[in-house]
Amino acid sequence: MHADIVIIGAGAAGLFAAIWAGRTAHALGRPLSIIAVDSALKLGAKILVAGGGRCNVTHYTASAADFSGSTSPAIRNVLSRYTVSDTVAFFAAAGVELKREETGKLFPVSDSARTVLAALVRETGRSSASLVHPARVTALEKTDSGYRITSTAGEFCARRVILCSGGKSLPKSGSDGSGYALAVGLGHSLSAPIVPALVPLLLPVDHWITSLSGLTVPAEIAIFSASGKRLHAFTDSTLCTHFGLSGPSVLNISRHWLIHKQRDNSIYMTIHWLPGTSADELDRMLVAAARRGSLALLRDHLPDRLARTLCEVADAPTTGDIPREARRRLVAGVTATPLEIRGDRGFTSAEATAGGVPLAEVRLETMESRICPGLHFAGEILDVDGRIGGFNFQWAWASGFVAGKAAATAAFQSPLAALPEAISASDSTGTAAND
Repeated sequence: MHADIVIIGAGAAGLFAAIWAGRTAHALGRPLSIIAVDSALKLGAKILVAGGGRCNVTHYTASAADFSGSTSPAIRNVLSRYTVSDTVAFFAAAGVELKREETGKLFPVSDSARTVLAALVRETGRSSASLVHPARVTALEKTDSGYRITSTAGEFCARRVILCSGGKSLPKSGSDGSGYALAVGLGHSLSAPIVPALVPLLLPVDHWITSLSGLTVPAEIAIFSASGKRLHAFTDSTLCTHFGLSGPSVLNISRHWLIHKQRDNSIYMTIHWLPGTSADELDRMLVAAARRGSLALLRDHLPDRLARTLCEVADAPTTGDIPREARRRLVAGVTATPLEIRGDRGFTSAEATAGGVPLAEVRLETMESRICPGLHFAGEILDVDGRIGGFNFQWAWASGFVAGKAAATAAFQSPLAALPEAISASDSTGTAAND
């Protein structure tokens, strides 16, 4: 099969790239042949499970500061080309109204990820792009006229390719890391190490935190160097589980822990159960509350189960005066419980991937490879990963928009700056993009 553009991977970034490639072609006056190939039996698995099945489409304050991996200026460059306002307007025009929750996450008012996926598939069809699945791409080769794509559904020849195959998280969704081999085969490098991001962390099976399974509290998780230098910290809801720790604070810090640990085994992690309260302040509070007892004081701020366990672990009396040494142990336990992290739940449980193709190898205004002309990238295959809350979707929308629009424009051999006004990001949305 011959096509002007073949998109490898039809997840969030791939579908968006197909939509904007098709819209660009229509605006330029001649539809292009656009094919999106995906290995999943059912499209959009990651979209359907995101946000507990509700799909947090984006976050109202998404900025480069919410991402890791490649440099902030490079990430900002891409995000500025398709903003949160553009995303909201796109989905509104596609029949999906979004609502903002207290956390800043934007969900569909339907509270169903299926409405988001349905809208993306519908808009892909309206853009005259074809979807081919399940079809696993096994080879990608550069030819004199473009690219040859070998898949389980046959062979495709394309003038341009957009690689949106994802990272390694949730491999059952089709995001199994196979796209990395395609990129490397065409001369690209990968940042190292590539590790799970937004993934729960494991504690020893007999750690006392595992006995608190199901308990959720706001807490601060922090990483320190061997010298005590604070490297990273996140304060948010924290979930104790039968295997260790999860929740936003843990998920957000997980990629930093896994990367630092591979480079420096001497780093360590702690949890502060009363974020915002210093060790000295807590010590004074315990002294002042001698008549009430340490347990009564802690129960003013923490769930009973946790308060009792902290006293037990510190071997501190729960009532009456508390000896100085016992008080010291209790203060340390509350403000800096050491976490013996034994690993993580792996890519099968991770919501994203840390690492990938560096943005330094991509032209940010087009998402086209600096190494292999005619090859564009979008989404999780790149070395960009956001914190929990819809940020990774915003990266998918922004990078997919830039790649799709640029690939279609290049297929006409027209410079990006020559695009007519009709193909700004406001096409059918009423919101202008920052191009």
